Amino acid sequence: MSGLLPLLLVLVAVPVLAAPPVEAPKIGTPREKLPGNISPRAGVSFVNDVKPILDNRCVVCHGCYDAPCQLKLESSQALRRGASKEIIFDGTRLKSMAPTRMNIDARNTPEWRRKGFYTVLNEGEPSASANFGHSILVRMLLLKQDHPLPVSGALAEEFDFGLNRPLECTRPDEFDGYAREHPRWGMPYGLPGLTPDQHRTLLAWIEQGAKGTEPDVLPNSTLRAVDRWEAFMNGVSLKERLIARYVYEHLFMGHLHFKGHATDEFFRLVRSSTPPGQAVREIPTTRPYDDPGGRFYYRLRLLSETFVDKNHAVYEIGDERLTRLRELFMLPDYEVKALPSYQTELAANPFLSFKALPAQSRYRFMLDDAYYFISGFMKGPVCRGQVALNVIRDQFWVLFYDPDIDRLSKDDAFLGSEANWLSLPGEQGDSVELDDLITSYTRDQTRYLKAKNAFLEGLPDNSRNSLAAIWQGNGTNPNAAMTAFRHFDSASLMPGFVGAPPQTAWLIDYPLIERIHYLLVAGFNVFGSVTHQAATRLYMDNLRMEAENDFLSLLPASLRPSVYRDWNRGLLTELNSALVNPFYGYGKDSAVMFRTGKPLKELFQMAEARLGPLAGPATTLYRCRRAPCEWEGATPLEKRAERLLKPLTFLIGGGIHLLPELSFLRIHERHAPADQGIVYSLIQNKMLANVSFMFWESARRLPREDTLTVMPGFAGGYPNFFFDVAIDEVEAFVSQVLDLGDSADALRLVERWGIRRTNPDFWVYADFMNWLHRSNDPVNAGLFDLSRYENR
Repeated sequence: MSGLLPLLLVLVAVPVLAAPPVEAPKIGTPREKLPGNISPRAGVSFVNDVKPILDNRCVVCHGCYDAPCQLKLESSQALRRGASKEIIFDGTRLKSMAPTRMNIDARNTPEWRRKGFYTVLNEGEPSASANFGHSILVRMLLLKQDHPLPVSGALAEEFDFGLNRPLECTRPDEFDGYAREHPRWGMPYGLPGLTPDQHRTLLAWIEQGAKGTEPDVLPNSTLRAVDRWEAFMNGVSLKERLIARYVYEHLFMGHLHFKGHATDEFFRLVRSSTPPGQAVREIPTTRPYDDPGGRFYYRLRLLSETFVDKNHAVYEIGDERLTRLRELFMLPDYEVKALPSYQTELAANPFLSFKALPAQSRYRFMLDDAYYFISGFMKGPVCRGQVALNVIRDQFWVLFYDPDIDRLSKDDAFLGSEANWLSLPGEQGDSVELDDLITSYTRDQTRYLKAKNAFLEGLPDNSRNSLAAIWQGNGTNPNAAMTAFRHFDSASLMPGFVGAPPQTAWLIDYPLIERIHYLLVAGFNVFGSVTHQAATRLYMDNLRMEAENDFLSLLPASLRPSVYRDWNRGLLTELNSALVNPFYGYGKDSAVMFRTGKPLKELFQMAEARLGPLAGPATTLYRCRRAPCEWEGATPLEKRAERLLKPLTFLIGGGIHLLPELSFLRIHERHAPADQGIVYSLIQNKMLANVSFMFWESARRLPREDTLTVMPGFAGGYPNFFFDVAIDEVEAFVSQVLDLGDSADALRLVERWGIRRTNPDFWVYADFMNWLHRSNDPVNAGLFDLSRYENR
């Protein structure tokens, strides 16, 4: 066991709550305790009456892997599953826990009970009084009704909103003690309670048996589309079977949507023991490349739950997609002589298991939807927590090598010869040792970088080190450019180049994008051991450096060391680079012609120019060379707002560190209704001396170099705070942000324009944000998770 492990356990430890044996509920709530302003209501509809309340008041904190007590409320089935005292994100876990994925790892409520989940509803005698009296959910709601929050100011310290806070996962027989000890911890936790009508509706529904919905009936057009997709995925030839396996291992996490169909219709691609035409019976494996254990079929499984934005990764399918897959994988002339095994050492390495598929076909497949694949590690469970996220910088741009120009991305012989050095920690499952990572995988990465450098040096020209090597998305594909943001303990990805030019950028080739997917998505086990999760984080550091070094290779060779040192400051970082990353700025000298004394700034500008419209339009906020630069279709309110917000885009340092990580700013005409207005995201970009280490981030902070990105619309899935400002006060708001000097100034900003957790109208603002997000992008938008909303 690595010597790092004891330190790791101390630094990331969180409390572990052991689950006691499942017992029947002992304590009930008499029906007469129902508050007088709530009366029985007959005929409550789950879809029309109950689901909107659960979605907008409950799922917004109980819809992700880190839902408190694993109580997920995105569907009636999830509610019936109940809660668990076992923690998924546990930094002290030495061995993997059994997976508890909803609709995968158990098929019914009794199976969940055997896995330690306990009910929050009545599971005894099905009477109205028992349904009401034996429900934790009812008691949580009534506790909030009896002990409402204050209506102003920050909440008391008794409320803990920390990411790794200890959880009080109270069972039915423990609730009386919970209520005595924490009377103000009713639901929704740390937020205003429900309205009387919402209470009445939920309690009446529970009293009537908390019935859910019948299975959705799909229209014939969707059924035919499903048939065509499943027919393609279940071809019988070796070539078709290998293609299907490759597609599945890349799409298994996605929410698949048939282009042009209903905006709320999504599927998952699964492996089923039943063939097309029968009910799907998903084979539960931890990873998509694990052995399914016998005959299986690729199927589309309808999703019926509500999605939070954090895990809503959409991939569009349909007839056009099938045509494209045939073009990429069926038309090229190659032979598949045998199918790869599911032995982990082979299956975890896509360069070995799929070496029969042309590398260029694989790369083009991923480039077509590069946003989906890069966002996979932000939408997936790996992207959670400061330790996991500080492997990336707070803002960086992402570009890709052109598959027609980059020889490395399409050279099957080179990739085949170096496949063993491209191995990933996932080949050891969850038993990876940190010693292996520090020695074996670091050594393999160094060997690959050496071979890569030699390969590029041996090319007849330096086209890979030119602007022409940057993929232009064929002029129309918006996946050619994107911007990533880290929000301390979460991250987000946006199309185009958002904000001012960042400190660094990633330039990604095929071996890199494939390894990112297999490390952080296909090969990551959120239920795995602490060593597996640490290994994933440490290996990602290698991939991040490689992506940055590819971008660095566009600069003159003589300037690369100084730029690299600016990106990676500190003696320990320099020593780490010498050992782990001795090759940077790969290949020959740059073919780019620079004309100024600031080549890095010039390179960012040239990248923007090369991408053209795909980089994003020139606006009042950014890239405006000659005013006015209002974007097409901007309303008078938007034009005025962006002129007033413009000074924030020049702010460097100052009081940026006093702002929330991610704020949503609603701007509106004075006296406008609460469902009107426009929204901007204020994104704090913290500067670090380097991002080479898992811990001690505060020691590497450079707050005087922080920046603030102002972006129209929404970034991220976890807003940390809302501000609400009338348009005629925006100038004063901006001035106060620019003048932030200490916490007292930040408090005054919140008191004048902030929407605290105690604000009686909090839900009005939250509902508006979710409504506007869905209105702007009904297919890709999910609900914002409010569990990280700050208590300011």
